[in-house]
Amino acid sequence: MRKTVCLFLLVLSSVLQAQTLMNKDSLLKLLPDVKEDTNAVLLYINIGQQYESNEPELAKAYYRKAWELSKKIDYPLGIIKFIANYTFVLNQQGLYDSSLYYNLKSVELSRQIKDSVYLAKTLFNTGTSYRALGNYEKAVTYYLEGQKLFAKINQPDKEALINDLLQVLYMDLHQYSKAITYGELSVKLYRQLNLPNNLGIALNNLGANYAFKKQFGKAIPLFKEALAISRKVNDMSMEANQMLNLGDAYMNFGNYDRMKENYDMALQLNRKLKAYEGEAIALRGISMYYQFTKQFNLAKKFGLDALAITESYNLVPEKSKMLNNLANISFSLQDIKTGYSYSQQSKLLQDSLLNETIQKNALNLEKKYQFGQKEIRIKQLETEKKLHELSLHQKNILNHILIVGGVTLLIISLLSYRNYKQKQKLQQQRINELETQQQLIATEAVLKGEEQERTRIAKDLHDGLGGMLSGIKFSFNGMKGNLIMTPENTQAFERSMDMLDSSIKEMRRVAHNMMPEALVKFGLDTALKDFCNEINNSGALKISYQSIGLENVTLEQTTAITIYRIIQELISNTLKHASAKTAIVQVTKSGSLLAITVEDDGKGFDTKILDWSKGMGWVNIKHRVDFLKGRLDVNSQLGNGTSVQIEVDI
Repeated sequence: MRKTVCLFLLVLSSVLQAQTLMNKDSLLKLLPDVKEDTNAVLLYINIGQQYESNEPELAKAYYRKAWELSKKIDYPLGIIKFIANYTFVLNQQGLYDSSLYYNLKSVELSRQIKDSVYLAKTLFNTGTSYRALGNYEKAVTYYLEGQKLFAKINQPDKEALINDLLQVLYMDLHQYSKAITYGELSVKLYRQLNLPNNLGIALNNLGANYAFKKQFGKAIPLFKEALAISRKVNDMSMEANQMLNLGDAYMNFGNYDRMKENYDMALQLNRKLKAYEGEAIALRGISMYYQFTKQFNLAKKFGLDALAITESYNLVPEKSKMLNNLANISFSLQDIKTGYSYSQQSKLLQDSLLNETIQKNALNLEKKYQFGQKEIRIKQLETEKKLHELSLHQKNILNHILIVGGVTLLIISLLSYRNYKQKQKLQQQRINELETQQQLIATEAVLKGEEQERTRIAKDLHDGLGGMLSGIKFSFNGMKGNLIMTPENTQAFERSMDMLDSSIKEMRRVAHNMMPEALVKFGLDTALKDFCNEINNSGALKISYQSIGLENVTLEQTTAITIYRIIQELISNTLKHASAKTAIVQVTKSGSLLAITVEDDGKGFDTKILDWSKGMGWVNIKHRVDFLKGRLDVNSQLGNGTSVQIEVDI
């Protein structure tokens, strides 16, 4: 739920009345003739108020003009009024740190001019800034000091505002029943006073309290009334808040169409206002709508848009929520890895927010403790000067204990964080190892299946078809001596026999390529020599084969076959694509390292095409190198040939 806290806008009642009577154009017409005095300051502020609901950046620009002029003419009340109006816009934009900075300056200036009315107002504004930053103790301190000053002023509108502020404060403390009590009083007073802007804010906050108690039947009418007021007074910021609140309420009711309608309008308004937190919330709401309606890709799109905004403007709590939503969306899309990543990021942010809260509380407690110690020390010095040294000694010991305790806590925190990161790293490493292992198992199965099938086909060709063709040739030779043929028939018979011989040779060549007999019987070195000699004898390419350290070396059969296929595929690529005349095949074994080099003097190519190449030859080469857990390096330039180096641990 979005909460709205009304800041005191420090302008005189007469100016407020002029604002209601004059429109924006009338005020702008006064600018050319205005003199640099207090009236000009009030005019700039009045113009800024006309823009703050719909064009906040333009409003801030006019407020800054009022500030510059107030400093120039030494008008402290003008500076206080600038701060009150400027911080109102900053709060609407979620810039609470900047708002607190200016409000503290305003309190200091009000104390200097000794104006109790303005001091009371600036104290409440500062308390509101502290409340927005989660420092409730400081907020209560400033509220109570301001309340004491307001008690001397009989003004019902201030009483209504105080009740609304207390409503929001107890809302932040999750004491919703108590907050509702103050909220009902505030709404009642504002209805009697007929102050629509303030009534809209109080209705919004009261509706939020009912929503937090899951009483949406009571919350929705309040939000709708606040929405009607915002449109009546042309307050776009309030309207955007109501759209977000209604979207959330309808989501809890399960009315997703109304939910989407309100979040869409909230998105448009917040973008126009440049209210980045509201824009992120609206995008998250739309993403959740698509998630509920099982349109997960659209849900992911809007979720990523919301995440980008939270990262750009450091909206940490909203970022944590959006990461959690994206995790759920990714799981719905069966993207477990991405979902797990988003989930872990969300948990880290939640832990970070919790740690910040703990650190703030620890610092506050430490400050309280130190302040208490100083008071005790002063009293001791006033009553017994003789205990001064003892008291100082005790304080030093205590400080040392605190320092040691703090250092110890810091070390424990760092070690815990380091341990957590290490576990996370090991988990990710294990996942990567499992993925790699699965890929290698799959590749091994494919390669073994492929070689088994090649062996079977080669055997079938050699033993089956080869035997049949040889039998046919033998039969034809037997028939030749028993037949009487004309010269023409004899010539045709001889051509047929030649064609049969060529078929037998081609069948043997194919069978040999599918599973070289030399590789199985004599090993890799002999098989590669035979392969290169066959290419040389064909005249298609001149290959120089060199082997070092392979004599009397027996490799595991799967490894030997895989290396043979890699070199066979590389030479095949050279024959098909390189237009080369010569090539070198070099295989070197040194210890457990086997180095393979295949070079040619062909036309070369741009190696970048390998990044997106989908040719089966190149894909097979990479898969086989990966299967052997080897390293592959390709160097080539247009016109300068190609060199491929492969290293494998065997």
